[in-house]
Amino acid sequence: MKLMSAKAAAEKLGVSDRRIRAMIKEGKIKAVNVGGGYVIEESELENVKTYGKAGRPIKKNSSS
Repeated sequence: MKLMSAKAAAEKLGVSDRRIRAMIKEGKIKAVNVGGGYVIEESELENVKTYGKAGRPIKKNSSS
């Protein structure tokens, strides 16, 4: 069992640490609050690896 901070989890998923904290509050990632910061089990990230990137989807060019 490998533990990591919210910041390390954010880097691993390619999102901001603010987004990780939001996902924790939404219940998408289980974490423990230790000393004012979150500790996340690495296996928890497997549940959200397919989570989409922020922002609008890319428009497909419809020029035919």
